Amino acid sequence: MIFEIVPIFIIFLVILGITIFFSFVPLGLWISAISAGVNVGIFNLVGMRLRRVSPGRIVNPLIKARKGGINVTVNQLEAHYLAGGNVDRVVNALIAAQRADIDLLFERAAAIDLAGRDVLNAVQMSVNPKVIETPVIAAVAKDGIEVRAKARVTVRANIERLVGGAGEETIIARVGEGIVTTVGSSESHKAVLENPDSISRTVLAKGLDSGTAFQILSIDIADVDIGRNIGAQLQTDQAEADKRIAQAKAEERRAMAVAKEQEMKAAVQEMRAKVVEAEAEVPKALADALKNGRLGVLDYYQMQNIQADTLMRDSISKGGKSDSPGIDKK
Repeated sequence: MIFEIVPIFIIFLVILGITIFFSFVPLGLWISAISAGVNVGIFNLVGMRLRRVSPGRIVNPLIKARKGGINVTVNQLEAHYLAGGNVDRVVNALIAAQRADIDLLFERAAAIDLAGRDVLNAVQMSVNPKVIETPVIAAVAKDGIEVRAKARVTVRANIERLVGGAGEETIIARVGEGIVTTVGSSESHKAVLENPDSISRTVLAKGLDSGTAFQILSIDIADVDIGRNIGAQLQTDQAEADKRIAQAKAEERRAMAVAKEQEMKAAVQEMRAKVVEAEAEVPKALADALKNGRLGVLDYYQMQNIQADTLMRDSISKGGKSDSPGIDKK
């Protein structure tokens, strides 16, 4: 019974060993590499499995590179894969660059890919330039008329500056700045409408692609329209602001005048009160003078006659009646 179990156990171990062997050794991939003339050792494939690298992600691009005449090694592709790069895209970019007679080394292509840029798209853009369309850009000429322009920028990728170079947003911003500067320096909006190519020439001469990952080939003005009359609107706003300032100053002067008038009225009222108060003291002073002998009776009557005479003259001068009883206008 034991001798019958032993062969079955051995067969099981053999099957298990073969299964483990083929799970670690991609025999089909190794045969494909050998048939393609790519020298990849069986132990290299096992090492990729142990390093958690998919052998297909390395061997297939390596076969493609060798067939395309690109000299790369397994270690270069594996290092780029472990760094988080796209090995297949880099190899495709190298093949495309070689066909287009573009000088592109594996190290630079890998650096561009690791920088987050699409190196294959960059190579394709070097062969087939891309057109970037700017949004509508508004600028004001010296005569105050707003000009609205839209431009199409034809650019080609500059592979030498893909690492560290600015992107499409910078190109659009610089072109917009150039359009605003050109229109703003024009004496009239009519000159811009008559010669829209002057914008292209001026903007293109500024070297807007400096420090970017692109080379500007041409700048074409796609559309030019007339916008608002900014100058007239600004003058209207300024006139309205001046009117409000004048109204505020007039209101301030009126308030000051009213305050001054109130102050003068208060002063007059105060003076009247003092006069009334002083007049109230006169009878007291006369009584005290008569009592103490400082004023005689004749003197008092003489003062009364003088007051009556004064009231009569005042009444005659006014053409009315005197306030003193018994004295009328004759």
